Amino acid sequence: MIKYCMHCILPDTRPNLEIMEDGVCNACHSWSDKGNVIDWDARNDDLLDLIKGVKEQSTTWDCIIPVSGGKDSTWQVLKALEHGLKPLCVTWRTPARNALGQKNLDNLVSLGVDHIDFTINPDVECRLTVETFKEAGSLAIPMHMALFAIPLQLAIKFNIPLVLWGENSAMEYGGNDESVLGFKMTRAWLSKYGVTQGTTAEDWVSDDLSIQDLSAYVWPSDKELEDAGVTAAFLGWYLPWDPLETFKVSQEHGFEALSDGPKTGYYDFADVDDEFIITIHHWVKWYKFGFTRLWDNLSLEIRSGRLSRDEAIAIVKKTGDEYPQKAIDKFCTWAEISEPQFLQMAEKFRNHDIWTKQDGNWVLKDFLIEGWF
Repeated sequence: MIKYCMHCILPDTRPNLEIMEDGVCNACHSWSDKGNVIDWDARNDDLLDLIKGVKEQSTTWDCIIPVSGGKDSTWQVLKALEHGLKPLCVTWRTPARNALGQKNLDNLVSLGVDHIDFTINPDVECRLTVETFKEAGSLAIPMHMALFAIPLQLAIKFNIPLVLWGENSAMEYGGNDESVLGFKMTRAWLSKYGVTQGTTAEDWVSDDLSIQDLSAYVWPSDKELEDAGVTAAFLGWYLPWDPLETFKVSQEHGFEALSDGPKTGYYDFADVDDEFIITIHHWVKWYKFGFTRLWDNLSLEIRSGRLSRDEAIAIVKKTGDEYPQKAIDKFCTWAEISEPQFLQMAEKFRNHDIWTKQDGNWVLKDFLIEGWF
């Protein structure tokens, strides 16, 4: 039986999300705490102390900011520059980058930063991505391993004292481990909330992929970071995080949203730079957990007070099927597999604890919307 949060619309099948005794999920409680419990003035003072210490320590760049060119990373860069930091921006280059993604990334660099656009061997990246989809039902494991590993590796090599991430996703979407819900990104955080299903690069070594092939995906240990004097911190710990606010600020500084509606989910200003990895990653959650990116986005809108729960449910019902045909076509072309092969791989990860067959159709048990096909 799926249980849904009584405040937002997320189900308890979402990894790391718990429905508390009052029927409200831990993500909603965390959001409420941001407005009612957190002393943001004190957090801002902590940020100023962090920046002061970084500037006293740095000899090259003050910090690395992992960026895609999206609205969040544009906002991060703007905040760093406002605080007088000299950042080195680092991008893991998605193999599915589109023209708008490149335009927004160029705009971010034009704000006044040095930048590295890191491309992984395309053959290695393709083989690893197909393997993680086949074995774990995820295209995004290589993406998340790389986008976390590359900035941390470069911080050590270039003697940069701070890696400045954006929001702590465990706080925004549901985290149940208090030991890793602070300002700092640690190996424990990466293992639990790094969206790699608890795997590391070492777990994907095979006869076809050596650890040397996978060098760009290897996370430094906490000790390696500590010995190098590198702190990995979440900017969202120190400053309130709201996707609509980061979009507005970024848009004022040249960021462009999609012109033809969202690629995935509810927002036309999120996940804009990639043609298939993110879209398929969020769609496969439908098989595994019985919800999609749309549910995550709408739940954020409910928490922010911009939508009611009934309005969010109506949007899900109206949206209906979210089968991402274009994204699947592009992935299959890139990976050199057929759509039937793709669907056969995806079907392995349908969660039979929540799905059942009725009259030849797959149906979610106890689904939130009655009569929804």
